[in-house]
Amino acid sequence: MLVYVILISVLALLFALVAAFRIKKHDQGTEKMKEIAHAIREGAMTFLIREYKILVLFIIVVFLVLFFLIGNEIAYAFLAGAILSGVAGNIGMRVATSANVRTAYAADHSLNRGLKLAFSSGTVVSMTVVGLGLLGVTILYMIFKDPNIIYGFGFGASSIALFARVGGGIYTKAADVGADLVGKVEKGIPEDDPRNPAVIADNVGDNVGDVAGMGADLFESYVDSLIAAMVLGTLVFATKGAVFPLLLAGFGILASILGTFFVRTKGKNIHGALNKGVFSASILMLIFAFFVTKYYLGDLGVFYAAVSGLISGVVIGLSTQYYTSADMKPVKSIAEDSKTGSATNIIRGLGVGMMSTIIPVLAVSAAILLASYFGGLYGIAIAAVGMLSTLGITLATDTYGPVADNAAGIAEMAGMGNKARTRAEALDAVGNTTAAIGKGFAIGSAALTALALFVSFTQVAGLSSINISQPLVIVGLFIGSLMPFIYSALTMNAVGKAAFQMINEVRRQFKHIKGLMQGKAKPDYKKCIDISTAAALKEMIIPGLLAVIVPIAVGLLLGVEALGGLLVGVTATGFLMAVFMANAGGAWDNAKKYIEAGHLGGKGSYAHKAAVVGDTVGDPFKDTSGPSLNILIKLMSIVALVFVPLFL
Repeated sequence: MLVYVILISVLALLFALVAAFRIKKHDQGTEKMKEIAHAIREGAMTFLIREYKILVLFIIVVFLVLFFLIGNEIAYAFLAGAILSGVAGNIGMRVATSANVRTAYAADHSLNRGLKLAFSSGTVVSMTVVGLGLLGVTILYMIFKDPNIIYGFGFGASSIALFARVGGGIYTKAADVGADLVGKVEKGIPEDDPRNPAVIADNVGDNVGDVAGMGADLFESYVDSLIAAMVLGTLVFATKGAVFPLLLAGFGILASILGTFFVRTKGKNIHGALNKGVFSASILMLIFAFFVTKYYLGDLGVFYAAVSGLISGVVIGLSTQYYTSADMKPVKSIAEDSKTGSATNIIRGLGVGMMSTIIPVLAVSAAILLASYFGGLYGIAIAAVGMLSTLGITLATDTYGPVADNAAGIAEMAGMGNKARTRAEALDAVGNTTAAIGKGFAIGSAALTALALFVSFTQVAGLSSINISQPLVIVGLFIGSLMPFIYSALTMNAVGKAAFQMINEVRRQFKHIKGLMQGKAKPDYKKCIDISTAAALKEMIIPGLLAVIVPIAVGLLLGVEALGGLLVGVTATGFLMAVFMANAGGAWDNAKKYIEAGHLGGKGSYAHKAAVVGDTVGDPFKDTSGPSLNILIKLMSIVALVFVPLFL
């Protein structure tokens, strides 16, 4: 059976390779478009190379610690997870920065052609992520025969994901906030105007944050859910219980590949076209899961557990769409409140974000209860696998977003016609919602996966129960609940400090470069890129180290029961904060775009200026702190699992 899983993993990688070659065949447009795209690609790759140089040091140190304190097998698994996560992010970055200019040129010819090209780039990223993730976990299981060792693989993937998410998030939002506040609010020039010195850094940020960062994020979500299910499955169904999650993931890849062929539009319903692909893949996955459960495992209760996870993922996606789409009441209410200023815009956005937590919590809670009823603790882990089983297409609809955003930017900067810009902006607007839905899937799966990892922790640590009336457990619970707040504060402040430098630099250039505002002189784009790069690489270190050091310190100083309390606290508050921040940020962003589409006075109006301020507050919410929290809660659980021998 594992041979079939490997073949499907290779098929996913081949599908990604073919899609990448097809993208390369498309025209890049004019020389001006090529010049802009080259600057974006160069800035993105420069940042990634510098980030990886820092991560190599971290990987070497952790590898040596694991090798000498825990075991050489876990150390090698850690190394494999870190390398494959880095490779997935690197490939995604290269494809996205190649597809952006081609999407802009394709959109000039037809909306459908632009959609298909942007979505194709998303499939390259998604199929690379699921292909490498499933292949890595399967090969390690074939080598070591013990899924507990593969937790090292998850640790490597989670570590890279956290640094990539935080670093990329700080980079992109420092540039975005600087570009928007000075360009749109102070100077009254359009988004992506080539006169804005921060505009290239802003477009680079879309790639390092929402492509490389999101790719690494969902890579670790995917492998962590598989590993947790394999460990718990071994306890219930022996070898079959470990192999079954891999089979389920394999058939999920097949369903995702088939689902991609349903993504096309003849009219302007871009979101409907993307939804057709996701829903088609989900229906196919239900059919595949039924037969593989019935004929391989022989326990349909586990099938119902997988279905509960898959359906809860769809519910979370639809809920996210409702709270972040410009067509829905919550976003329109934020736009309406922008008429009275920035304060009312921000107040309404915070309220929308807080209310948006209700459905995801209920959906995940229902999935936990149903999965536990039908499949016990193993069922909960399988629910997480079920939720992420169609990642091959849900991630494609997510990474489509930043490519479309870049395409809209290139269309504006290259002075393409109104038709191209309008179509690219339409693709971009939908991309904001698909990105929010992708974050919803990631956060929902994080809650289920973290719960499965917590159950694994109790098994490995020999805890039949945790007594929350014990003082040490309560202390652990409070420390765990505190972590998402400290972590969010660090990442939000990092964006604020970097944005402060960016704003001053953009103002300086507008003031001292003669003829810049008139379009007679070129801004110094590289200076703004350097500011974002330096700030991101400096500020990502402390949050990343905290996620590793705190669970180890609690385990060593307070014991395994207190560490169990810490994992419960960080999961509960981290999940809620992640949903709140991601949805509030997405809603603020689309409220701004709703006004820019010509409502409530349109661009340049008082409501628009207020909405831009709200959007800049929401930027680090949705692209830095919020998405990083779902990695935090899993990474801390993985660290607890890997280092538990030191605590016993």
